[in-house]
Amino acid sequence: MNAEQFKQLVKKVKIAKKLPDAIYFHKDAFADAPADLVKFIKVVAQALKIEETDFDLIKLFKSNFRLSLLSYPTFYEDSYPALKQSVTVDLAKLSHRITKYNNSENPPILHRKETMVSPASKYYQLFCDLTSEGEQAGLYENTRMIGFKGSWERLIAKKGYELVDGRLFRSSALQSPDDDKIIDRHLTAIVRHELSAPLKTLAKNGFLSGDYSIFDYGCGRGDDLRELEAHGIDALGWDLNYRPDADKVISDIVNIGFVINVIEDRDERIEALLGAWELSQKLLVVSAMLGNETLISQFQPYKDGVITSRNTFQKYYTQSELKAFIEMSVDENAIAVAPGIYYIFKDKQLEQHFLQNRHKRAYKWQHLTAPEPVNEEQARILFTQHQQLFESFWLTCLTLGRCPANNEFAQSDKIKEVIGSNKKALQLVLKWFEEDELTTAETMRKEDLLLYFALAMFEKRKPYAQQPEDLKRDIKAFFDTYKIAQHQATELLFQIADSALIESLCIEAEKLLPAGKVDFENVLPHSLTLHKDFITLLPLVLRVYIGAALQMYGELDDIQLIKIHIHSGKVTLLGYEGFENTPLPQLKERVKIKMADQDVDFFDYIIEEKRPLLLNKIDYIDDTFDDYKKQKAFNKRLLKELNKLDLGYRNLTYTQTSTFLSQVNLKIEGYRLYQFSTP
Repeated sequence: MNAEQFKQLVKKVKIAKKLPDAIYFHKDAFADAPADLVKFIKVVAQALKIEETDFDLIKLFKSNFRLSLLSYPTFYEDSYPALKQSVTVDLAKLSHRITKYNNSENPPILHRKETMVSPASKYYQLFCDLTSEGEQAGLYENTRMIGFKGSWERLIAKKGYELVDGRLFRSSALQSPDDDKIIDRHLTAIVRHELSAPLKTLAKNGFLSGDYSIFDYGCGRGDDLRELEAHGIDALGWDLNYRPDADKVISDIVNIGFVINVIEDRDERIEALLGAWELSQKLLVVSAMLGNETLISQFQPYKDGVITSRNTFQKYYTQSELKAFIEMSVDENAIAVAPGIYYIFKDKQLEQHFLQNRHKRAYKWQHLTAPEPVNEEQARILFTQHQQLFESFWLTCLTLGRCPANNEFAQSDKIKEVIGSNKKALQLVLKWFEEDELTTAETMRKEDLLLYFALAMFEKRKPYAQQPEDLKRDIKAFFDTYKIAQHQATELLFQIADSALIESLCIEAEKLLPAGKVDFENVLPHSLTLHKDFITLLPLVLRVYIGAALQMYGELDDIQLIKIHIHSGKVTLLGYEGFENTPLPQLKERVKIKMADQDVDFFDYIIEEKRPLLLNKIDYIDDTFDDYKKQKAFNKRLLKELNKLDLGYRNLTYTQTSTFLSQVNLKIEGYRLYQFSTP
């Protein structure tokens, strides 16, 4: 075999982990590799007197006439097995080099093992789950940092996880009672080098501004506390194993993060949750590990959870199961903010502010003209003298959609001194600014409030005994009475069950949105797909439709596209790798929310080579996206070539797309399709 023959055979290997310069596959996948290549590998091994039992993986170089026989004796036993020996053969120079790692404290290790074995392997799904765990934990964000055991373990610790039985765990702990089986809960506490996921949501939502005291119930080693204290935030914590003498302090916000999932006794789990709830004055944050049957089946069952080899207990929840457990325990509504993370508000006014702000839009004033001359000379002079004050007042009016109360505009005292009252100030500014702008802002605010009230009904939230003063003013200004607001919200909520209305609104939305696409099945409208940036531009009924679905999921941080299923009462969330900076984003995550069943299904596309491409990204973006012009030109050329091949926009992977394009001598580089000539 010569170098060119070797190169062509390497290209034909389908099942392998493919890197820019080489591919890796397990010898158990020989049956799926070209027979001539397998025969050649065995001949090379025999020539070097290397038994087949002395190597597990084969590394084939793409450009060089070289291969390596790699020994990973614990390939199937360890989640991230270490390299024991490498035999690298330079077939051009007829030389080889043996490198041993038996005594190395930092040997190379393997990841993404599912790519190296056949999908028919009994280990395939387990390997997929391992990779999925790592991706969810953010371990593959920088692949240059994960190739060796030491750096991999440091990264796991930095992300706030620990390997137990080869699986990733993230939790704090409480002491176990004496029972038939003593569980070592203290072994589940972890060392963090960045804020935990629940605390990150608090930061995102403005609760770590320093205005609220924080208590961490079951704080483990206290890594979150150290970070909060470094920012000057009033933060305390308690943990039975690591801070048993610390006081349990009543605080504005209490976090019980990844604690309930390590308590094996259900009654004690409820007791811990209630203990944290009693300490919270404004907000309780509850989080727990999510898992499916495939994950759970890898461990020894115990009560309603599993036991690891380190004798730690883990209870895995589904998203809906966790919500039900929290609400049953504290008898309060639990609000999903992320998968596995819920907020439970004790301060109902703060809850109302939080929920309103999740869907509140801001009217962007872009008035650029100078004041027009008016007959009231005194008023014109007054406006000119205090133009900055009145412009600031006008912006506040647009934000609220109405005239602000004295405590809603910071310079109300100055307004009173200059013109007498806020109402008189509004009459004055309307002489220079467009009243239509205020009308638009009023409509937006009224719709946002109806959305808020409708979603409260959808989630069957208990009526609030008291409302914030600003909400009372809004109700008076936009609805006259709370009863009228509730009536309008009820009518609005009922409309999301009207599939004929949803269909007509989706078709209308496709015409009105900057971008978006209605898909058809059997000539009938099936779904509307749009980018999350355009949700606020949808008709109000569709905003309620999506908002109702998101009540069960949380924020859209890792999601780009939303699909409204017109007739089935479902919403699908789609998360793509490279949506912002590549012409062909790869589908990484799909979440299907079933409103009728009140359930959420998560689907991960772990193997990069098998991720479907978003071939028509241009349908979902407009010129506000940085790459719009490049994407438009790319999609125009791509569609032309796909039509030539009679492919259209069917589900294709990157490899399939590249293969099809190569038939017409084209290859993809960045946002361009290049013609290449065949030899």
